[in-house]
Amino acid sequence: MVRFYDPKDKADQQRVEQILRDGGIEYFLQQETESGLASSQILIAEEDIPKAEVLLSRSLH
Repeated sequence: MVRFYDPKDKADQQRVEQILRDGGIEYFLQQETESGLASSQILIAEEDIPKAEVLLSRSLH
């Protein structure tokens, strides 16, 4: 698994998770704590990156 996306907030995270679910891409959340602030990173399989990038870019248009 590789880091695919670092959400800016909870709403952004939920949006990207929904896009990945709808696209059939399995993902995992990795919790990180930096300077006392907790954040999540979205991890996916390396071979899914091209498809995930297309799905994400389509959602922005």
